[in-house]
Amino acid sequence: MRGFAAYLHALDDAHEVPPADLCPNRPARATPYLYAAQDIGALMTATVILRGRLRQATYRTLIGLLAVTGMRVGEAIRLDRDDVDLAHGVLTVRDTKFGKSRELPVHSSTVKALRDYARARDRLCLEPTTEAMLVSQAGTRLLYCAVHATFKQLREHAGLRPRSATCRPRIPDFRHRFAVQTLLDWYRSGVDVQPLMPLLSTYLGHTQPSDSYWYLTAAPELLGLAAGRLQRTEGGRS
Repeated sequence: MRGFAAYLHALDDAHEVPPADLCPNRPARATPYLYAAQDIGALMTATVILRGRLRQATYRTLIGLLAVTGMRVGEAIRLDRDDVDLAHGVLTVRDTKFGKSRELPVHSSTVKALRDYARARDRLCLEPTTEAMLVSQAGTRLLYCAVHATFKQLREHAGLRPRSATCRPRIPDFRHRFAVQTLLDWYRSGVDVQPLMPLLSTYLGHTQPSDSYWYLTAAPELLGLAAGRLQRTEGGRS
């Protein structure tokens, strides 16, 4: 309405333009909830409350996978068995948010966890009705809404509480944690971080590095390391 009023005012200054603070409430992005390692462990341990050993194993694996790969939950749900190459330690994520596919190399510990899950899945679900890597207790592909409902149960049982009105533990925050933790590891190892940003962006499934910077906010330790690196660089130039 204010934009339209400004347009009319340009044609005839008799038209008034409402002040910008007349309706101050504006949409705001949630503050990332940066999970600590113990938070991830608590969520995985909380899967014992779920009914059925297969369901417990599936959600334990899903949480771990989201934490160590930064995948979108929809991408994890869509993984088929053929997309998980345990021999080479590579996951293939197909037809993502931007219509692109990508390959994610994973650590040997992740390969072991996925192999253990696959064995348990095949033992507990003899006749699955889907080619999905992660299956429900009924042997079907996980549903997006069901995953969010189950995560809410696990979050409450694990005792994870909101840190503020805008900072609540959510599934998308696993991506924030992965991005921040990756940069922290790079900074601590002393590598030049800037040239590596396109690699992180590609791994997260973004079309350009600038899309990844949103995931790097609200991390005091990361900001401190970045500031220290900048200060040393500027000091070397003086």
